[in-house]
Amino acid sequence: MDIVVITTIVASLFLVIGVAEPLAARLRLPFSVILAGIGILIGVAAVFFLRTELTDALNPVAEAILNLPIRSNVFLYVFLPTLLFQATLGMDLRRMLDDWVPILMLAVVAVVAATLSVGYALSWVSSIPLTACLLIGAIVSTTDPSAVVSIFRSISAPRRLSRIIEGESLLNDAAAIALFGLFMGFVMMGVPDPKLGDALARFPYLILGGAFTGWLVARIAVGMMSFFRRHELAQLSISVALPYLAYIGAEQSIGASGVIAVVAAGLTLNLTGPGRLQPQTWINLRELWGVLAHWAGALIFVLAALLIPRLLEEIRIGDIALVGVVVVASIFARAVILFGLLPLLTALRVSPTVERPYRVAILWGGLRGAVTLALALAVTESFRVPDEVQRMVGILATGFTLFTLIGQGTTLRWIIGRLGLDRLSPIDDALSRQVVAVSLQKVREDLARTTENYELSRDVVRSEAKRFGERLEGAVKAADDSQDIHDRDRITLGLIALAGHERDTILMRVRERTIASRIAEQVLSNADRLIEGARADGRHGYNRIARRSVKYGFGFRVANILHRRLHLSRPLARMTADRFEMLLSQRLVLRDLGGFISGRIRRIHGKRVSDLLSDLLSRRIEIVETALQGLRLQYPGYAEELERRIIRRTALRLEEREYETMREDGLIGDEVYTKLRAALAQKRSRAEDRPKLDIALRRIELVRQFPLFSGLDARDQKRLSRLLKARHANAGEVILGRDSVAKSVFFIASGAVEVEAANQTWRLGRGEMFGQLSILMRRTRRTEVRAITPSTLLELDEARFRRLLSRSKSLQQAVRASAEKRGIAPDALLADVERARQ
Repeated sequence: MDIVVITTIVASLFLVIGVAEPLAARLRLPFSVILAGIGILIGVAAVFFLRTELTDALNPVAEAILNLPIRSNVFLYVFLPTLLFQATLGMDLRRMLDDWVPILMLAVVAVVAATLSVGYALSWVSSIPLTACLLIGAIVSTTDPSAVVSIFRSISAPRRLSRIIEGESLLNDAAAIALFGLFMGFVMMGVPDPKLGDALARFPYLILGGAFTGWLVARIAVGMMSFFRRHELAQLSISVALPYLAYIGAEQSIGASGVIAVVAAGLTLNLTGPGRLQPQTWINLRELWGVLAHWAGALIFVLAALLIPRLLEEIRIGDIALVGVVVVASIFARAVILFGLLPLLTALRVSPTVERPYRVAILWGGLRGAVTLALALAVTESFRVPDEVQRMVGILATGFTLFTLIGQGTTLRWIIGRLGLDRLSPIDDALSRQVVAVSLQKVREDLARTTENYELSRDVVRSEAKRFGERLEGAVKAADDSQDIHDRDRITLGLIALAGHERDTILMRVRERTIASRIAEQVLSNADRLIEGARADGRHGYNRIARRSVKYGFGFRVANILHRRLHLSRPLARMTADRFEMLLSQRLVLRDLGGFISGRIRRIHGKRVSDLLSDLLSRRIEIVETALQGLRLQYPGYAEELERRIIRRTALRLEEREYETMREDGLIGDEVYTKLRAALAQKRSRAEDRPKLDIALRRIELVRQFPLFSGLDARDQKRLSRLLKARHANAGEVILGRDSVAKSVFFIASGAVEVEAANQTWRLGRGEMFGQLSILMRRTRRTEVRAITPSTLLELDEARFRRLLSRSKSLQQAVRASAEKRGIAPDALLADVERARQ
């Protein structure tokens, strides 16, 4: 085909894409449904004009459309990697981890269930071999997220619902295409009745091989992008090459899943990119991929829809009934997972609750699209697949796709409305009315001052003021109608608003580069969790998420074990440095929230709610300060280095703002401005580098901080620091158990522990010790000591402790005080130590 004709058709398709979006908005239909409809009309029109005798004038155009070089490889190697890669870049991975169980059930278990359900249902009602039936099941089990997510984003649907749909569809394609590859191989080899065990045995290799390939290629790409950190276009170009190299590398090199490789590459870049690239570069990269994915998604729908008339050319009456079987079997398998397995997992406390309206929306939102058609096209192109199998795959896959797009896609918005997912909750509705009333009152004050400076005619001002006053009066009345909101709900509304403002403050700090982009994702995720925690469980949910945000997670515990037992310190150093920076960023943001509470929150919800929120904020600041203080004690000086880095970055941002102002005022030209910006970029590049954290415990510095060792001279302190063994205890960890033999004494360098003995409980903090009485009394320990915060302990064995005690007056005084507190005669204990020394 002539290159001019192809170029003209492609340009026309882009014109169709441009028209389809506003048309979809006007008709209130999913964008993908409109694209598919237009593609089908173009394909039907081309077939009609080519075969009609009414005119031959349009035959060249019809032939060009029908003979476009559209092959399945174009979809799978060009468009699919683009869509998958962009989806991973736009995902909030930390938030999706909260719903990883339902996402995994829908993306993997539901795919396998739909494949088996459709496959066996077809084999029972048709003469198609079981292998081909299972192949059809794998093809129709892929869902298309674009149609559903576009609807959810256009209405007030809960964010969690969109996240579940996006996560499912991303991994869903990977699992379905992997199964497709398995059964396609059986069909081409002529195996009529495959052993599912043998087929599924290859599944882990496809997944793990693809994941490793994608991770490896992404790490190499991120390293190159970091090396070219001053050349943004080079970084963007490398990112464009990344998904295609990962896909081809996995498919052609090791025979693994290319889809999994692309997903793994995208996830790796999503997690590591913000910390290795400049903030603006990361923003530009995501915007570039957003545009590429929009074009790829639109083109794949239009081009796939063009093929529908061709795929349905040989349809028969009986085939329509088989399409109905596919529809029923697929929806049944999805319903079993949503309404059977997920509630069971929730009852077993394995999965978070997915509300029934959410599950109904997910069930009806399982639309199929271009990927299904592309896989069907791959089957029809293979000469090793029998003709009848080709025909059935093309008809059944295409018919099922049309049903989901036309039947489900056009009614999905109505279903969501019937479920009430497009409406605000009563609390949010009340909040919106009060926000409008308060905002309009502030607007009236500002507008009155502004119109005075305009020197407008009084009649115009009076007329518009009257009109605005009527609107304000209506807003105030609507707000007054919601005055029966309980105080508990007002507190919930205030907490949601506070967490939302916290998120906005974080984004502002990121733009100003006061907060590093590698930390921004984590603190933004915490703010989102605070919003949903407050929305779900009010004050308790907010406090629970706030406490969780400063806790040491599972990854930190693993890194700690690697450091202590295998001497692999890099993971612990990186995670500890991230924690330092995260806590500093949290403290920076939290201290900015007081004005929002005393201003906006107080005007909307009153003094009582604002005072309560101020108290909650003070407690959060105290929690963050405590966690930060624990790190300061463990790694003295590092927090100060990070604070200096924040100040330097803030100063550079202010300097850049001054240059921008001078250029806008005409004080400097573009040449001078460019030169100043280049010099500033070099300084900023140096300021972006985070200081290296040495996680080696400075035991000598900790020893000097202990009041218990103040009586020792410098030489004895240094000798003692070599004898002490450092130990890190996570919150909740049992340090000393009941009925155990006393062997060591522990000194608390940072953190706190809880001691329980004889139905009594007390807490010890920094600078205190425990275990000494059991050693001195020479009896089995009857107490249990548990860390209540992440703590750093210094351990000293019994013999060395006795020698130290014999010559340290301050340590003797501490032992005497602890013995008196427990009702034990201290003189007898110390006399025993003195006799042992002599």
